[in-house]
Amino acid sequence: MTPDTPSQNTTKAGFMARLRDHDMTASFLSSKVTVGAAIVTVLLMAGALLAPLLVASDPFDPTTVFIMDSHLPPFWIDGADPRFVLGTDDQGRDLLAAILYGLRVSLSISILGVLFATILGVGLGLVAGYVGGTVDAFIMRVADVQLTFPVILVALLIDGMVHGALKGVGQEDTAFGVLVFSITLSFWVKYARVVRGSTLVERNKDYVHAARLVGLPSFIIMLRHVLPNVLGPVLVILTINFGLAIIAEATLSFLGVGLPPTEPSLGTLIRIGQQFLFSGEWWIVLFPGLTLAALVLAVNLLGDWLRDALNPKLR
Repeated sequence: MTPDTPSQNTTKAGFMARLRDHDMTASFLSSKVTVGAAIVTVLLMAGALLAPLLVASDPFDPTTVFIMDSHLPPFWIDGADPRFVLGTDDQGRDLLAAILYGLRVSLSISILGVLFATILGVGLGLVAGYVGGTVDAFIMRVADVQLTFPVILVALLIDGMVHGALKGVGQEDTAFGVLVFSITLSFWVKYARVVRGSTLVERNKDYVHAARLVGLPSFIIMLRHVLPNVLGPVLVILTINFGLAIIAEATLSFLGVGLPPTEPSLGTLIRIGQQFLFSGEWWIVLFPGLTLAALVLAVNLLGDWLRDALNPKLR
């Protein structure tokens, strides 16, 4: 292994010094709430990512679940089993393991949905703002129509169309894709509107005119010159929409449009648990609900901080 040269060490030290002295780093470290939100977010995401290493078995594997272990309370209540720290659900699944695996499913759906919505919205916003005219009017009218449909209605419509087109295919086979597609269609409008507004300003600046004069294609100008200058607000929207996507996925799963009980997300775990809430088995719904609330709150707090940190008027 070749040791770092003095020049490489100097470069690394300079980078770390610039990172430490950056305004956003100082803003982040000065807010205990933001630091706490970041820690909670990282811990929950790490728990979901490392779920196979943190728990003994896959709670959604029927060969590792025993119905005789069902309805066991958390470890501090009489009648608990020390193997199950947070107790078990009605199927005998370890609730801690179910939460970690369910969190993995919820995060996967939310991340993919927001990622596709960002790509679609930013792309359409760039085209609408740069090209203008009829193209701009058409994209914005489509966006106006999209705003009239809430994510729940979009998911129900997509779910119905998918099952109508793919007869004989069960909901458990299409639920993941339906949720991702629903979040994508519901969230792209915000990106498109913001990027369009920023692009309308950027396209009239000198650097864009200079790029046109040297003969660069419009596609290259939009991607190489305009896009980097309109990404600031997009990062804020992406962070906030991530929290909204998690709530949307949980809501849809709670209503039965999401993944089946055999491989549930956090929303499905909450839907299952609320059936046993009034029978005294409160832990089945409480712990998934607290996990969902903690994740959404932490992500929203990070989004609020990022919005303020990127706002030049608040510096």
